[in-house]
Amino acid sequence: MDYFCGPDHLALREEVREFAEREVRPLVPVMEARQTVELELSRKIARQGWIGATIPRRYGGMGLGHLAKTIIIEELSRVSGAMGAMVQASQLGVAKVIHYGTERQKQQWLPLFASGEVMPTIAVTEPESGGHVLAMRSTAVRDGDSYILNGRKWFVGNSHIGDVHGVVVRTGEGSRGLTAFLVESDRPGFRLGSRGSQAGLYGFSYGELIFEDCRVPIENRIGEEGQGLDVAYSSSTLYGRPNLAAVALGIHQAILEDTVRFCEERVLYGKPLRDLPSVNLKVGEMNSRLLTARITLYHASHLLDSGAACDAELMNAKLVNCEYALTSARAALEIFAARGCQKEYNIERYLRDVIHAFPAAGTSDVQRLRLAQAAFGQYAGEWSARLRDLVRADVDAWCCDLGVVGPLPEQVSENSR
Repeated sequence: MDYFCGPDHLALREEVREFAEREVRPLVPVMEARQTVELELSRKIARQGWIGATIPRRYGGMGLGHLAKTIIIEELSRVSGAMGAMVQASQLGVAKVIHYGTERQKQQWLPLFASGEVMPTIAVTEPESGGHVLAMRSTAVRDGDSYILNGRKWFVGNSHIGDVHGVVVRTGEGSRGLTAFLVESDRPGFRLGSRGSQAGLYGFSYGELIFEDCRVPIENRIGEEGQGLDVAYSSSTLYGRPNLAAVALGIHQAILEDTVRFCEERVLYGKPLRDLPSVNLKVGEMNSRLLTARITLYHASHLLDSGAACDAELMNAKLVNCEYALTSARAALEIFAARGCQKEYNIERYLRDVIHAFPAAGTSDVQRLRLAQAAFGQYAGEWSARLRDLVRADVDAWCCDLGVVGPLPEQVSENSR
């Protein structure tokens, strides 16, 4: 991966991996047993500053960009899919402010996100609408200098640990009738609903938000009235899809490592499993899938950091990583046999966890449909191209901090973001 990764990325990987092994791994059995939201560990991770991977340095962030974000999520997910999911959901909550926030909103919120003092979320999905965003029913009605919000959101990542929620609700009719707001968790009229019943990612909250005559000031509006669909779609494409791909990638890495270890230790027919040709074929295919999945995601993240139009690559990264991780989890079950269903061998946890990356930000069929649109020249999104000026502006600002002048070389662009 040296083509994509500079010294900053390599140092970051080592830092996150060491933290995950020391601080996260000992708590995985506890999270599995309790099946509750792990607030203290989530806050500890946030205080490392990793939520601010894509936040420019002038706002207190790391300013290292999307590839760094990918590495952070991947390394945490390798140890705990729940904590990788927690970080990816928080970083998804950063996107709306970076892309559509006013300068005042950026100065107010981004330093708090970057330091881990405030945990952001994004809330779009509703019980009735699912992935069909335009079918949402939650509303915001203008009342002087405020809006009154009513409705429900669910499948909200970090629902029960979030401090400020980026909520998209209906303010009018049609595709231009959606608007985004920041809603603080202590605002009157807001309350938490169910945490949800999930099959995996124990320690991560994925639940419900309820708004009952919740008054939100106009200065909490993200973007213009009617821009909510843009906020939702761009956040999902540029952050959601690669973030979830990174969760799947980290889990995929853990699947391979545990399978290799098992094959070296387990003796069958008088020899280690690693000596059986049929097992070697499965492990070889698993490694091939992992290598391919990592390249698709790193390449997409690199393009995004470079300011290239890369929506298709981002969608493909999500498709490939989720599908391949699921396939490798099943292959591991073939090798582990009944042991793969026992908790102490982790394979059943990996399978349960990676399933949760599958529907969010669009199932595999959704990614395939969008990729077909791109192939036929019918894809109308291309958020990476629409928002590339913001990406480039952040890179330029970072280089100015370092005293870099003149045209921006690609390698500097890659490593700086």
